[in-house]
Amino acid sequence: MNSVEHSPLGKSSEYIATYSPELLFPIPRATKWAELGLSAETLPYRGVDYWNCFELSWLLPSGKPMVAIGEFAIPADSPNIIESKSFKLYLNSLNQSVFVSVAQLVAVLEKDLSATAGKPVAVRVRSLEEAAREGLSVLPGICIDELDVSISNYAAPQPELLRCDPARVVEQSLHSHLLKSNCPVTGQPDWGSVVVEYRGAELDPASLLAYLVSFRQHADFHEQCVERIFLDLQKLLQPEYLTVYARYVRRGGLDINPYRTTLAALPDNRRLVRQ
Repeated sequence: MNSVEHSPLGKSSEYIATYSPELLFPIPRATKWAELGLSAETLPYRGVDYWNCFELSWLLPSGKPMVAIGEFAIPADSPNIIESKSFKLYLNSLNQSVFVSVAQLVAVLEKDLSATAGKPVAVRVRSLEEAAREGLSVLPGICIDELDVSISNYAAPQPELLRCDPARVVEQSLHSHLLKSNCPVTGQPDWGSVVVEYRGAELDPASLLAYLVSFRQHADFHEQCVERIFLDLQKLLQPEYLTVYARYVRRGGLDINPYRTTLAALPDNRRLVRQ
C-alpha cells in the first residue's frame, strides 16, 4: 500500500524529460476517508478534483515544441489521489517526448492517469488562445471576508465555531478567499478560495468565516480539507443540497480544485484571478 512517506514529495528528484509513466505515485483515499468516518461505499457526496497544468509541453515529430494548458478531471470517488509532485514529474517527462497529435497526447494522459487514480480520468488539452477566450471566473454569491471575526486557534479545524438558525431555511451561496492549510509532508502553505452553496438551515456567515480561518495551520491535502468542510456543514445544516468547491493557488505549474456536492452538475473550471 502506497503512503505519502514513500512518495517523492519533499525529496530531491531528478528531472526526467522523456516519457516516464512510472513516476506517477498513487495515494489511497481510504485512509483519509476512514479518519472522517467514511468508506468508498458510504460517501455522502459526488464530485471531481480538477487539476490544471500551466506547464504542459511536448515535441512534434519535426522536433518543434508545443505548449498548452492541460485539464484533468479525477473522480472524487476514485480509489487513489495522485501525489502532486509525482504528477508534476510525470508531466515534465513529456517535455522531450514526441507525440504526433494532441489526440495521441490526450490518449496517453488518460491511460496513465486513469491507471494511477483507479477510475477513468478525463483529459482536455487547450491552446493558449482557447484558455484566453474562456477568461477568468468569479465565485458565486456573497463574499464573507470583510466580516469581523475573532480567532486565535489555528492548529486544527474547529467545527464548533459554526452556527446556524434551524428555524430559518434558506438557499444561498457564500464564498471566501481566506482559506489556507499546509502540506502535511513539506509544511508549505496551500492558499485557496472556497464557495459554499446550500439549501438548509441558515448558516451564520461570520461563523463560517471563523471556521474556515481555523484551517490556517492545519496539515492536510486539498481534497481532504474540502471533504472535512463538506461533512461539518452537512452535519450542522442537514441541507436539501450542499456544494463545497475550493480553488487552490497553483504550485509548480499545477492547481488543484476539489468539488464535493450532493448535486449532479459539474462546476465551472475557469481559473480565478489568483490562479
